[in-house]
Amino acid sequence: MADWNPGQYLKFEDERTRPSVDLLRRVPLSAPERCVDLGCGPGNSTELLVKRFQSTQVSGLDNSPGMLAKARERLPGLTFEAADIATWQPEERFDLIFANAVLQWIPDHPGLLTRLVSFLKKGGCLAVQMPNNLNEPSHRLMEQVANDGPWSAKLASASDAKGKIGSFEDYYACLQQAGCTADIWQTTYVHPLEGAGAIVEWFKGTGLKPYLDRLSPDEQAEYLRRYTKEIAKAYPAQADGKVLLRFPRLFFVAQRP
Repeated sequence: MADWNPGQYLKFEDERTRPSVDLLRRVPLSAPERCVDLGCGPGNSTELLVKRFQSTQVSGLDNSPGMLAKARERLPGLTFEAADIATWQPEERFDLIFANAVLQWIPDHPGLLTRLVSFLKKGGCLAVQMPNNLNEPSHRLMEQVANDGPWSAKLASASDAKGKIGSFEDYYACLQQAGCTADIWQTTYVHPLEGAGAIVEWFKGTGLKPYLDRLSPDEQAEYLRRYTKEIAKAYPAQADGKVLLRFPRLFFVAQRP
């Protein structure tokens, strides 16, 4: 895919950061020595780690040059590394590996999680949050518009790039096999937004990327026009004119004994 756009992503910074706050609250560590933020993006989640663990060495990792540049601008005293999580092999071990809204882009979760757990110190935690909204109208309509348009062949593989999320049972079994205890939960956030266009703007920064990146500028405009029309039907305006975006997210905190 084309590089991520930090400006587009940060249009909804407060809403996107809230799951990081909720995930961090469930991390049972008081004074970890070394933390890493996987898929750190523009540094909004990394900043939470710095504020909570003030004497801790915190670093960030991402594969997007644009996001890394924004993170370094936001937190100039920290180390941010360009790397691919799927092949990342750190020399050091961590007390906390924090992964907010990133692992859903990477396949083979059993293998991935086993490898990430191996990078933890004894007593260390792997804290993960992933959007679990592929069955929501927002995402089903992405696929519908892709299949119904003249670009259907071009977008045939776009849904595969969005990643797949397992069940509670899948992650519980995987983390147990990796030797960890697991705290697993799901939260559905309800975001009041300013109309269907705001929902489209939200997903232009994330879920729509695999589709839009495969289209020409003219095709992008037409795809977004059709998608916005369908979104307006699926998310009716409330009495105050706003629309309610339901957004389920799956969380877990795994701790290595």
